[in-house]
Amino acid sequence: MGKTVVGITVVGKDREGIVATFTNFAFSKGGNIEKVNQNVIKGLFGMYLEVSFSKIVDVKKFDTEIQNLSKKEKMDVSTHHETNSEKNIAILVTKEPLCLETILNKAKSLKGKISVIIGTEKTLEPLAKKAKIPFVAVEEKNQQKAEEKIIEICKKYNIDLISLARYMRILSPNFVWRYPNRIINIHPSLLPAFPGASAYAQAYERGTKIVGVTSHYVTENLDQGPIIFQDSFKVDPNDTLEKIKAKGQKLEAETLLKATKMHLENKLEVRWRKVHIKSK
Repeated sequence: MGKTVVGITVVGKDREGIVATFTNFAFSKGGNIEKVNQNVIKGLFGMYLEVSFSKIVDVKKFDTEIQNLSKKEKMDVSTHHETNSEKNIAILVTKEPLCLETILNKAKSLKGKISVIIGTEKTLEPLAKKAKIPFVAVEEKNQQKAEEKIIEICKKYNIDLISLARYMRILSPNFVWRYPNRIINIHPSLLPAFPGASAYAQAYERGTKIVGVTSHYVTENLDQGPIIFQDSFKVDPNDTLEKIKAKGQKLEAETLLKATKMHLENKLEVRWRKVHIKSK
């Protein structure tokens, strides 16, 4: 019998004893802690534990008990169980359609279900309706309040993976820490070059001879998460900025789709901030 692996995320106000409380809970249930990562930013505590069990685990009982502990400790705790069952996907968008269109066109090839599409505006809602997928517009300008709504939506649909299909907002640590190595972004440059906004314009203005795109896992540090895949194209001396954007956007869609598929097929593993493709 193979081992059972449970991911535990803990987010809340920082104080002494939180790490010990939750690691001791895992030990008391017969778990072996294989990974632990913790961080504190401006008084906000975030921790991810990956716990393995060599014996059969009553998952529902485990979840109930850790939720009772979370209420006692006044922390927000969630668990994630890696199973062979179909994974639920949330796609976050703003208004650029190509990445979303590409994923929707290949939805049947994904080892998962696109359960919801969440937009900062309603521009792409018709694409969701055509695909018969729920669309929720979170038009709240305050990012903290917007993220609170998105978190509730993700909980409602029991989301396993979040794909950022040109979602033009910066996610805070409070959000990112809840989905460690389960948020994939596409960035229009060969990171670490040209991070942040207007990457194509930055490359064009610098006269870059090769322009590319990067799919990566999202961390609390903007555009610095573990790189999954990159692709590129040569720039013709006569290419305008608009031509470069058009070429790049096609690559963005293909590279995001590739990363999403590989993640859903459980072929990616993050070790020491690097993404490794698992051997068969």
